[in-house]
Amino acid sequence: MIRNTSGCPLYLGGIAFLLLASAASAQNTGNYPARPVRMIVPFAPGGASDFVGRILQPKLSEELGQQVVIDNRAGAAGNIGVEMAANAPADGYTFLLGNVGTMAINPAVYAKFSIQPVRDFICPSLVVDVAGALAVHTSVPGNTFKDFVDYVKSRPGKLNYGAAAASSAQGLTMEYLKLKTGMDIQQIAYKGGAGPATTALLGGEVVASLVTTASFVPHVKSGRVKVLGVVAPRRVAALPEVPTFLELGFTELKNGSWQGVYVPLKTPAPVVKRLFAAVTKVMADPWVVERLSAGGADVLVSKSPEDCGAFMKTQTEFWAKIVKQTGVTAD
Repeated sequence: MIRNTSGCPLYLGGIAFLLLASAASAQNTGNYPARPVRMIVPFAPGGASDFVGRILQPKLSEELGQQVVIDNRAGAAGNIGVEMAANAPADGYTFLLGNVGTMAINPAVYAKFSIQPVRDFICPSLVVDVAGALAVHTSVPGNTFKDFVDYVKSRPGKLNYGAAAASSAQGLTMEYLKLKTGMDIQQIAYKGGAGPATTALLGGEVVASLVTTASFVPHVKSGRVKVLGVVAPRRVAALPEVPTFLELGFTELKNGSWQGVYVPLKTPAPVVKRLFAAVTKVMADPWVVERLSAGGADVLVSKSPEDCGAFMKTQTEFWAKIVKQTGVTAD
C-alpha cells in the first residue's frame, strides 16, 4: 500500500477529497440558481419557439429568482442551438427550448449530425403542444378532409401544397397523410417558415398548406381559407369546429409541434428537479395559459422528467419511421 509522508494511506485522503467535493457540489446545487440562466431558442425571433420562449421567460425568471435570458441561436434547422446546448456545462445555467423538429425529427433527417437528443439531454418537462393545421384555398370544393382527398385524387399529380420545410413536422405530416390516403399532391417547401407557406396559400399558388394553427386563425375568421383538420391531442380552442386528425382516424397523429425544456445529460438531479418544479408551476399560471392559447398552443406538462424522457423516445421512434417511409432527408 502506498503511503504519504504522514503515514496515512493515500486512499483515505482521496476519500476525504471526494466527500468534500460531494458536499460542495450539493451546496452549489442547493443554491441553484445563484446567477442568471440562459434559455437557448434554436430559431430566429418571431417563430413559434421564440413566441413560447418569450411568454415563459418573465414567469420563469420570477419562479427561479434569477433572470432567464433568451439566446436565439438559429441555423441548420435548429441544430446549431441544439449543439451549443448539448456542449454547455451541465450545471443548469443553460437550457434549451427544443421542439419536435430539433429533438425527434432532425436525428432522422440529418444522419451526419453528431448530437442524439435522447442520448445527450435530460428533459425536465414538456411545456406546450402547438397544433398543426391543414388549410385549403377557398377554391377547393367541400369542407371536409374527405372532400379534399377526393378532390386531389381527381387531379393526380396536378396540385401542390405548401410546407415550411420538407423535413418540418408539418411537411412530414402531410407526406404521412399522402401515404395513408393515396393522394398524389406535390410539396413545395418554402424557406422562412410558416409565413411564406401561408402567403402562398392565400395567393392561390398552392391549394393547401400544413403549418401551425396560429398562422391560419386570422384568415379563417376572415373567410380566406378553410381549415379541415388539426394535428393535436384535442380540438383547438381558437378553431373549436375543426376536428383533430385523431378524430378522423389517424391514430398516430397524437401531437403537433410539442416543445420542452432540455438540459445536458450530466446535469445534477437536484437541478433537474428544481427546473421541473419551476416549469410545472409556470405552466399552471393563467397569464401563461391565456397567452399561449391565443397563439394556438396548449399547455403540455410532463408528469416527471422520466415521463418526458419516455415521450421523447416514443416520438423519436415514430418520426424515424415516418422519415424512412417518406424518404425525406436533409443531408
